[in-house]
Amino acid sequence: MKRKIISIITIVLALSVLSANAASVPRESAPVCATEEQIIVTENLVGHILDEVQGGLGYAEARAKSNAVIFNAWLGGQTSGFAYGDLVNIANNAIWQYRDMYLRPQFYIENEEKVRAIIADVITQCANGEIDYIKACETARTKIYQSVNPNFNPDVEYAKDSCYRDIPEVDSSLFAIARKLLINSK
Repeated sequence: MKRKIISIITIVLALSVLSANAASVPRESAPVCATEEQIIVTENLVGHILDEVQGGLGYAEARAKSNAVIFNAWLGGQTSGFAYGDLVNIANNAIWQYRDMYLRPQFYIENEEKVRAIIADVITQCANGEIDYIKACETARTKIYQSVNPNFNPDVEYAKDSCYRDIPEVDSSLFAIARKLLINSK
């Protein structure tokens, strides 16, 4: 019994050391409905895999690893009561973003100031508490689309059947950059 308790304590300490040194989930990659507590639980479970992605691990392999870790933690009751689907979505988004940043670091560097200029007024409104984060994200998305096509009207386009929408082509990573700027403005 004493050995079992010592083993459990050793495992818990090892996991806490691993999670303390592991990569964090980029907050801008998390689903809007994710809570800070869910993000922290996800970081503790898959932070070491996020480190590997930052070092070059591929998306599919990282996703498979993280899904298995989260599923086993969920089966073992180690997810603080959060559902597998919620945590795995947070992890998959973080993996995707870190993988994209690994493959295209210059893209993120070159486009941060461009996005900042496009959504400057939204950043200010969010920083001043005039609009909440969710509304700021929606407004920033529209402004980014309008930077490609000034005639883009979300009220008109989103009212159409999805196969008839005329939404400008935009790299989705621009939206991640926008979310990061909005989060940092708070």
